[in-house]
Amino acid sequence: MVSEYPDLTKHDFSSDSKDKKFKGLLAKATQGDADAQFNLAICYDNGEHVAKDDKKAAYWYTLSAEQGNADAQNALAYCYYCGEGVRMNHKKAINLYTLSAEQGNDVAQCNLGQCYFSGEGVQKDHKKAVDLYTKAAMQGNDIAQCNLGLCYFNGEGVECDYEKAVYWWMKAATQGNDIAQCNLGNCYYDGKGIAKDDVKAVYWYMKSAKQGNSSGQNNLGNRYYKGEGVKKDLEKAIYWYTKASEQGNKQALSSLQYLTFTLRS
Repeated sequence: MVSEYPDLTKHDFSSDSKDKKFKGLLAKATQGDADAQFNLAICYDNGEHVAKDDKKAAYWYTLSAEQGNADAQNALAYCYYCGEGVRMNHKKAINLYTLSAEQGNDVAQCNLGQCYFSGEGVQKDHKKAVDLYTKAAMQGNDIAQCNLGLCYFNGEGVECDYEKAVYWWMKAATQGNDIAQCNLGNCYYDGKGIAKDDVKAVYWYMKSAKQGNSSGQNNLGNRYYKGEGVKKDLEKAIYWYTKASEQGNKQALSSLQYLTFTLRS
């Protein structure tokens, strides 16, 4: 795959930056150190110690990936999936995600699971998605835990099981995943998979809302409006509806318009 970068094979990378950390990584990377190649790619990818350059990042990810570095394989897969630094190619992305996932890389397992779930670059297969999400979730990947919870909740690729959905959302929520926090709040509010508890619902909605999750903000606004799990407070309801509507949440906008109209009447 390095042949895809003919203009970089003879490039003098030492002229790209005078930063000492960059120089040290470059020295090791040019000697074939796969980890250094990966870390050098990250520098180009994030614009750390050197000017951001997606193509050069992909180049160094490629050199590292070809030596079997699982992190580099996952990162390069993402480049191909999104067309960053390389021409978009979902087939190559899937192949690289697979190589990385087979080495146990939890991020790649989750990413590959998302591909199988959506059917992008590969035939849609929710059961394979669940299998991959499970492998990543068991390693503590909060995105996989959140996705797996959704599969159990909706019965996609696995039998519907609200309790297992709550289990995985709790795992992800305690790691700070805002989507899982909102979903967990919904479960507490609706009493699905766990005993109904409006106070705990508010707790998780608040966690999610403070991270900018518009659904969490809207749901929190609803609880303040109705006084469920928290003392009724229309000002706070307006505050959270406003936050959510500013992000395009239509339900929050509708509630905000109704509430402000009512208060003016």
